[in-house]
Amino acid sequence: MTDQNAIVTGAGGGIGRELCHALAEMGANLALVDTVRESTEKLAKELGKYGKKATVYLTDVSKEAEVEDMVKKVLSAMGRVDILVNCAGIFYWGPPEEIKVDRWDRVLDVNLKGTFLCCRAVGRSMIANKRGKIINIASISASIVNRPANVAYNASKAGVVILTKTLAADWAQYNVNVNSISPGYMSTGMTDEKDALYGAEWRSMTPMHRLGDADELKGVVVFLASDASKLMTGQDLILDGGFTLW
Repeated sequence: MTDQNAIVTGAGGGIGRELCHALAEMGANLALVDTVRESTEKLAKELGKYGKKATVYLTDVSKEAEVEDMVKKVLSAMGRVDILVNCAGIFYWGPPEEIKVDRWDRVLDVNLKGTFLCCRAVGRSMIANKRGKIINIASISASIVNRPANVAYNASKAGVVILTKTLAADWAQYNVNVNSISPGYMSTGMTDEKDALYGAEWRSMTPMHRLGDADELKGVVVFLASDASKLMTGQDLILDGGFTLW
């Protein structure tokens, strides 16, 4: 991936940060997209050790105008986008009967609509270039009911998986590969809050008897972003230590 250009949304988060390191280590230049300035600018400095360009773009992926503006700026600065990784995501814990509509809307706006908006904006340039790699971060929550209850998150991630397959079918003719990665329970900031309550149960229900680490997604994102996977499209790769086997 030497001198290829990648956009990573949610770059400042636990998984996003590790994926950025993986791509930069393989030679890619990075557009780091997030809403949190401090953590994302810190990441940009970290990536300097690979000798590649890493630029921060503060963007709310749920806002169409912000996404379009971000992609326009990235294309102006980089010339083209070879790789898009949609990692931006949020969730709210709580019973389905108690979730407020504004929270439902926010989760769907960021996780599903945000993924679509970024795919659409970047996809146009990839179609014009007749090549591109899009990787959407979904979740095992797209296919199972996770614990504790997380109805909006589950629905949003199920949407991400079928969005991935739909775009893959539509854009295969343009040599644009669209795949998703579905992590299981991971040791990241998103799960720390509930680990004390549910961690033992999560581990006992996982054949490997442990949670995943964010850096364990590195190899998969490199595979999907490289020519090693050029015949693969519309697939959802599950990394969950075997959780969904039982």
